[in-house]
Amino acid sequence: MIDAVPPGVKDWAISLFGTADKAVFVGGMLLVIMAVGSLAGILEQRRRFAGGAVIAVFGLVGLSAVLTRAQMTPAAAVVALAAALSGALLLGWLIRRFHEGLPAGAAGTGRAGTAAGTDAATAQVPAGTERIPAGTERTAGRRTFLQVLAASAGATAVGGVVAAVWRGAASGISTAREKLQLPAAVSGAPAIPAGAEVGLAGMQPLVTPNRDFYRIDTALIVPSLDPEAWVLRVTGMVEQEIELNLADLLAKPLIERHVTIACVSNEVGGDLIGNARWLGWPVRELLALARPQSGADMVLSRSSDGWTAGTPLEVLTDQRDALLAVGMNGEPLPLEHGFPVRLIVPGLYGYVSATKWLTELSVTRFADDVGYWTPRGWSDRGPIKTSSRIDVPRTGRRVGAGTVMFGGVAWAQHTGIGKVELRVNRGPWQAARLAPGISLDTWYQWQLGIELTPGQYEVQVRATDLTGEPQVEDRRPVAPDGATGLHTIRVDVNP
Repeated sequence: MIDAVPPGVKDWAISLFGTADKAVFVGGMLLVIMAVGSLAGILEQRRRFAGGAVIAVFGLVGLSAVLTRAQMTPAAAVVALAAALSGALLLGWLIRRFHEGLPAGAAGTGRAGTAAGTDAATAQVPAGTERIPAGTERTAGRRTFLQVLAASAGATAVGGVVAAVWRGAASGISTAREKLQLPAAVSGAPAIPAGAEVGLAGMQPLVTPNRDFYRIDTALIVPSLDPEAWVLRVTGMVEQEIELNLADLLAKPLIERHVTIACVSNEVGGDLIGNARWLGWPVRELLALARPQSGADMVLSRSSDGWTAGTPLEVLTDQRDALLAVGMNGEPLPLEHGFPVRLIVPGLYGYVSATKWLTELSVTRFADDVGYWTPRGWSDRGPIKTSSRIDVPRTGRRVGAGTVMFGGVAWAQHTGIGKVELRVNRGPWQAARLAPGISLDTWYQWQLGIELTPGQYEVQVRATDLTGEPQVEDRRPVAPDGATGLHTIRVDVNP
């Protein structure tokens, strides 16, 4: 479904639900499955095999989805077929049990037929015979049906739990991650400058904790990659193809850098952005060993689940700190953030750079290959746009009259922020105090106190990069290459 929906639906879901989009999507799937099951039951009761046909079609849809997955195995196809077959058989059995419990002549008829059958059966009872109260047989039959249905549902639930527990026990990926010892960096992250974090209450930390880091990807189930079996392949237009396992990678001279990354679906003022301390090996050093051929201009990175991103070759071979990252904020990558290895590329939106659960780098050309999102309406190159955000006070929040402290973040990855300004009610721009950045590849915090009397105010922020280029003020949507516009909040000032 994620592959099939139009890009606009994806943008709407992310803007509405944010990082809860997957939970909402799974909940929606469960509702659809319940509706299809209800429809199958109604049709099967009215006409034999009709409900089974619905389940068969539903099963074929599931099978087609399985067959199009990059990680498809024969066992996965068998599971899809077995699920459809068992569903159809279970439905037929349940309907037969339901009919067996109905009074004579009632099965397969409508509500009126059931009543008529009951009356006829009652009228034929010989004189002097103890009469069974009307409706007793029907109630007993339905009770039996519901008992069987509950038992079937319980068995299904237990089976699902057992399968999940077995899968977790068999993989042991979380345990392997916990045991993984990361080597020390040969080049540590530069020290965070004094005053880089302004310290206003309500602002996000300068370095985003792993648990709070945004997650946007197409994986409903987090891929579980055995670190001992993981291999990265460098293929395509190279003089020397390379295979690299995790032990090889960890033995390389790793470096540690703070890098801010952002999702292209981040709306103006949004929170699909985060800053972390990444440990990894520079991609340029790996590509130097592979020796890209003349004419190559793109690297197609591939995730274990088949997702791809097309990254300009030049940004992976210049002097920026594009990394094969193995660590995040001092620990191995969390499972949901790409364990054991992911790409981190300063200055590019994630859809063209931040491949998680990385398994392949294919050196190619933009004319020959495309990443996952490009044919779905997104630009093939995605440099992050200069932007800024007001974190405090929150829009619509009431504050007291006097000096109101405003604070937030601004970013222009791999370029750096030169200044941040605020304006009130479309008045003159006022320069904020810009805290020192960790590097050109991270966001900067800023703050400004403004004297405000009681009333309602509109406050806007804009950033200017170190080249003197201000952020684009015209409001544009996230598609096809990132949103633009000024983050605007409204503040109510009380006496």
